[in-house]
Amino acid sequence: MTESVGIQLGTVGALSLSVISSVAIVICNKALISTLGFCFATTLTSWHLLVTFCSLHVAQWFKLFEHKPFDSRTVMGFGILNGISIGLLNLSLGFNSVGFYQMTKLAIIPCTVLLETLFLRKLFSRNVQMALMLLLVGVGIATVTDLQLNLLGSVLSLLAIVTTCVAQIMTNTIQKRFKVSSTQLLYQSCPYQASTLFLIGPFLDGALTQQNVFAFDYTVKVVFFITLSCLISVSVNFSTFLVIGKTSPVTYQVLGHLKTCLVLAFGYILLRNPFSWRNICGISIAVVGMGAYSYACVLETQHKAAEDAAAQVLKDQERDPLLAAESGVNSKLGEDDGLWDKAGAASGKEDHLNGK
Repeated sequence: MTESVGIQLGTVGALSLSVISSVAIVICNKALISTLGFCFATTLTSWHLLVTFCSLHVAQWFKLFEHKPFDSRTVMGFGILNGISIGLLNLSLGFNSVGFYQMTKLAIIPCTVLLETLFLRKLFSRNVQMALMLLLVGVGIATVTDLQLNLLGSVLSLLAIVTTCVAQIMTNTIQKRFKVSSTQLLYQSCPYQASTLFLIGPFLDGALTQQNVFAFDYTVKVVFFITLSCLISVSVNFSTFLVIGKTSPVTYQVLGHLKTCLVLAFGYILLRNPFSWRNICGISIAVVGMGAYSYACVLETQHKAAEDAAAQVLKDQERDPLLAAESGVNSKLGEDDGLWDKAGAASGKEDHLNGK
């Protein structure tokens, strides 16, 4: 019971850390991009991952976690795939309208469900499916405005969806298959992710912005916000791997849409961004969908825990015949006690009828 409570608290902590750090980095990057004009998102992400790796290396040097090497080819493939998926998402945003990009992000959830169902034989209950549909409808109403299609943008979006889904599914399966923690996986994959993005970042950013990242005017204010963004990213990257490892890729995507709703709300409250009844209606529907998804997941977790407990009892009885025999004896004694109680009641009733 105590272990179960500890796991639940750990999951809640991971989810909270992910939400807080993600909202913080969005606000920081918004100031960096919109106010200071630093629009090199892919290159900035490579710096994020480099700082994350250095931070984890220092933590490992201080023995805060154990380095656990495993299949190097798996780590390399996973790291490169993660880097490519980030680059494709940035390209999708650059070659599509904002509305179509939001649709691309919404499509990640059903694609993840489809891939896990087909290849991992994972089943999603009707309640979970309905909750996800409600969530997607709400976020779509709140965020999707214009839908301008073009062939290149559509192909890039499709590639971004597939690579992102596969990378997030791998984040979960690798941790379970090789029995490594989120920190250990992030530490080993970070160099490959950072290298991939550092190599392709300047070219992608140059194609999207028509500017050279190395020729940008790095004022003290720009350097400060870049440093702050990199420091926050350590928490973002760590919490991402932690959430996916403790829950699932689908839950992580649901959490991502919660962040979107929070960013919209904070933008309205703090920055006085335009806010319509459509935004309010969409966010409200999305929140209901998130609540329904959380409730359905809790019910499934409780049901699975009960099934696992019953299976463990049967397994223990098969392993230890004396335990099974004792269980059978206790059951027999219970039946005998019931018979004696019935006999005593019948005797009392007979005495009452005889006037005793």
